[in-house]
Amino acid sequence: MRRFTVSISLTVFVCLVFGLGVSLAVEPKQGGTLTIIHNSPIPHLNNAIRSGTTTGYPATKIFASPLRFNMKYEYEPYLAESWEFSDDKKSLTLHLRDATFHDGTPVTSKDVAFSIMTIKAKHPFKTMFAPVETVDTPDPKTAVIRLSNPHPALLTALTPPLCPIIPEHVFGQGDIRDNPANLKPVGSGPFKVSSFKPDEYLILERYENFFIPGRPYLDKMVFRIIPDAASRTLAMENQEADMYPELENPANIMRMEKKAFLTATPEGYSMIGPLGWLEFNTKKEPFDNKMVRQAISYGIDRKTFVKNIFRGMATIATGPIAPGTPFYSADVNLYDIDLEKANKMLDDAGHPKGADGVRFKMTIDAETHPDLLQQYLLSQLKKIGIEVNARVSPDFPTWAQRTSNGEHDATINVVYNWGDPVIGVHRTYITSNIKAGVPYSNTSQYSNPEVDALLEKAGYEMDAEKRKALYAEFQKIVVDDCPLAYVYVSPYHLIYNNRVGNPVNTPWGFFQPGDLLYVKD
Repeated sequence: MRRFTVSISLTVFVCLVFGLGVSLAVEPKQGGTLTIIHNSPIPHLNNAIRSGTTTGYPATKIFASPLRFNMKYEYEPYLAESWEFSDDKKSLTLHLRDATFHDGTPVTSKDVAFSIMTIKAKHPFKTMFAPVETVDTPDPKTAVIRLSNPHPALLTALTPPLCPIIPEHVFGQGDIRDNPANLKPVGSGPFKVSSFKPDEYLILERYENFFIPGRPYLDKMVFRIIPDAASRTLAMENQEADMYPELENPANIMRMEKKAFLTATPEGYSMIGPLGWLEFNTKKEPFDNKMVRQAISYGIDRKTFVKNIFRGMATIATGPIAPGTPFYSADVNLYDIDLEKANKMLDDAGHPKGADGVRFKMTIDAETHPDLLQQYLLSQLKKIGIEVNARVSPDFPTWAQRTSNGEHDATINVVYNWGDPVIGVHRTYITSNIKAGVPYSNTSQYSNPEVDALLEKAGYEMDAEKRKALYAEFQKIVVDDCPLAYVYVSPYHLIYNNRVGNPVNTPWGFFQPGDLLYVKD
C-alpha cells in the first residue's frame, strides 16, 4: 500500500480554504444567523437517495462526508482524516476521525459502509459507486472500499454533495425511501435540524459537538422557501435574506448588482458544469426519429438566445460535457441555426406542414417555474412548423413523475456534470440507467450499445489522456444521435449580502457544509 496521508494543521487548513496566504484578513466571528433563499419545497433531506439542489443544499449542512474540496481543487480531510489507495488502485482505505452523530452516537466504519452501499443501490447516479464491491470494516475507525476495477472518480464521489454518511442505526430498518428520518435526519455535519415545514422553511441550528473544533461559526441557518422568482429578488433587496444561491436570470443578477449591500459572483460553481438542454423522450413519436430531433436542434438559434436572453453571461453548450472542463471536446456537430435545413429534414421525416402551417404539436415540460429556454422555444420552433405547449409543473414530484416515467414529449432542464463524467454524465446516457420513477437518470430513454461500451471503458481508465480520447468519441456519437439538444451553460451566480463572511469556499457552489460561513456584524 502507498500512503497518501493528508494531515493539515488547523491554521494552514483555514488559510488554504480562505485563500488569504498565511493570515486571515478578518477573524471569523462566532454566532449569528444567516437566511438562505430556497427555490422550491423540500421533499426530504436525505441526499443519499436523491440528487439535486432541492435536497442537496440543506443536506450538505446536516451530513458530513469522508472528504471535501477547497477552492484549489484539492481534496481535504473531513470525516476521514487520511486515506490511501492500494498500488493497483482497486481499494481505498479511509481512516476516520473521532466524530458523533447528532444523537451522540459515534460515527464508525460500519456507518461509512452502510452509506456507500445505500447510495450505490438507491441513488440515481448509478455509475458513481458502480465499481464498489464491498466496504470492509476491520475496526471502527477504518473503512476499506473494495473495487472491481480502478475508479478515477472515486475521491470526488466521496465529497459532500455526493456521499453523505448516514447512521445505520437510524436509516437501516425498512425501505429507506419511507423512513421518517428523511424529514428530520440525524447526521454528523455542522448543523442539525431544529424545525422543518417542507413548503415554507427549514431551520438548522449549530451542532455543539461537531468534530472540527470551533465550527460552525453560525448559530443558525434558516432556509426560506420562496417559489416565486420576483419574491426571491425582493427578499434580497429588502434584506430579508442573506444569500440567494444559483440565480441565473441575467436581468435579476444585474438588478441586484446595483445594490451597494449586495454582491453577485459566478465564483464557486466550476465543479458543477450546469448544462441547459432540451431533452426528448426518444421512445415517443415523433421524437423516436433521430432526424426529427436533429431538425429541432437545427431550429434553435443558440447564439441569439445566449446574447439576448442571457445578456451574454452564458456560454453555448455543444454536447454532454461542459466547455472548459478537462474532458470537453468541440469536435462535434455544432447544430448552427439552419431553418431551411430543419424544415427540409422534417419534410423528409414525413411531417409536412398542414394548412395552418403546423407539422405537429409538442409539449415541453419545465419543473416548477416558467423557464427562459422553454419560453424562447414557443416562438422559435414555430418557424419550423412545430406548435409548442409550455407546461409548468406545480411541484418537483409532479415534474419528476412525468419525466422519469416517460410521460413527456420533451423537457427543459439544467443538469450538472458533477465534477467528473463518471458521476454526472454517464447517468444520462447509459442504457442500464433507464429507471422508471427516478429523476435525473436516463429519462430520455436513450440507448446505444456503442455509447454504453465507451462509457464503461472510460469509467475505469485511470490515464487522463486515454479517458479524454474515449470521451471525445462519446461526445461525437451522442451529439449526432441527439437525444438532447444542448443549448447553454447556465451562468449561475451567488447573490449575498456583504454581511456574510466567506460565502464562496468550495467549487461545489452552495453544496458546502456551511461550517465556514459567518456573520460580519
